[in-house]
Amino acid sequence: MALNERARQLGVEVGATKSQLEAWENLVLRARSESQETSAHAALLDCAQSFSPEVEDTSPGTVLLNLAGLEPLLGPLPKIAHDLARQVSQMGLEATIAVAANPDAALLAARGFSGVTLIPEGREAERLGDLPVDVLLESFSSDADEASRWVETFDRWGIRKLRALAALPEVPVGERLGQLGIRLQKLARGAALRNLRVLEPQLIFAESVELEYPIVLLEPVAFLLNGMLEQVCARLRARALAVQELHLNLELAATQPNDYASFADAPTRPLARLLPRKFIRTLRLPTPMLDAKVFLKLLQLDLQAHPPGAPIVKIHLSAEPVRPRALQSGLFQPFFPEPEKLELTLARIAGIVGEGRVGSVELLDTHREGAFAVRHFAPAEPKLDQNVKKSAKEQMSAVIVLRLFRPPLGAVVTLREAKPVRIRCLQREDIAGEIVWSAGPWRSSGDWSDQEGWSREEWDVAVPSETGLVLYRLVQDKLSGNWFVEGMYD
Repeated sequence: MALNERARQLGVEVGATKSQLEAWENLVLRARSESQETSAHAALLDCAQSFSPEVEDTSPGTVLLNLAGLEPLLGPLPKIAHDLARQVSQMGLEATIAVAANPDAALLAARGFSGVTLIPEGREAERLGDLPVDVLLESFSSDADEASRWVETFDRWGIRKLRALAALPEVPVGERLGQLGIRLQKLARGAALRNLRVLEPQLIFAESVELEYPIVLLEPVAFLLNGMLEQVCARLRARALAVQELHLNLELAATQPNDYASFADAPTRPLARLLPRKFIRTLRLPTPMLDAKVFLKLLQLDLQAHPPGAPIVKIHLSAEPVRPRALQSGLFQPFFPEPEKLELTLARIAGIVGEGRVGSVELLDTHREGAFAVRHFAPAEPKLDQNVKKSAKEQMSAVIVLRLFRPPLGAVVTLREAKPVRIRCLQREDIAGEIVWSAGPWRSSGDWSDQEGWSREEWDVAVPSETGLVLYRLVQDKLSGNWFVEGMYD
């Protein structure tokens, strides 16, 4: 299908069979990866769209863009062409670039010449004349058999260069070759005019790698992810976008008996074909980011905490694009940690203490006292309600505060007529004595359908102390019968 420059120097030609290539020394034959070709073509489109809004997706590996009107913004055409070549090279691709007055002339020059080529307007036929006819037919003929018939026809006529085809008289060419022959002659002269089929952009940022051999260790996986992340970030940066979510899809080799297509068939069909498995991980970032090193470290920590469990044969990485965050700090506001560093720190802590133990607290929708969950940390935007205005008197009104003990303090309680009359705290000697006043009980319960059902009874009690009466909240767990001092009122 394709070959690089070193193989071309050795004499290898496109279309050679596998048996012919195996006879060569120092030659490596690699399987074609359609997913990698798709990723490379998507990167090429993103690079072109970062220079011009009018881009045509001509064919796999070929892109046309309109540079008209961009000189005041990006500089002269030679500078734009070299900047385009530099950006394509930074994405890890090798491309030939040509600039001409019409799209088809630029396409022929890019297919026939290497490096960066600039053709002045009016000199298309002169510059394209040295190209072989094969370049023209390969560029504008989708049928390989038809292209070979045209090459055979031109060869019988003695036409091997585009200059010879352009020099033929138009009327005899039309009589013998028809409208297609006239079109090919216009293309050889660089005189064919048409408009670009402008591509409607699709914001899909994904990279795929099909591995020749399964990978077991995470270190080579991280090496591959680094290149994929750099590619995705470069494409996003070209469009001034950031990332809110990262999706990692690993295809695992089936190596265990449980990997059969059907668990019931495994004992009876031990020689059944094993099917690959999918391993999917998703990273939801608190704020839009665009740092490949931070993404790589987050993915490494996530894979260390959740190993795939089988050799990896294919890696697919995709990003959800969003607008980058716009942030301007005030002169007198304190500095906060950067979201990238904070997310990386939280991921490292989660790798030590475990999932579900790091983040921000979220109250659960239940009557159970103290019920909460830990969710992934995401800073909330401040909301200012200009319609709500409170007077100074309302803002300064006195409230009673319950200071909770974490954890609650165990207690021994004496009851009389089903009411607490005396208390002794097991952890604090100062919370002890006769209960001179009590209010309650307030009973609540829930989650009876679950194994962790709960039922509690609350009392507000007053106990004398050296400074006066102190109010406490007293709680009895009805399931275990134990008493606790849950807090103290201020």
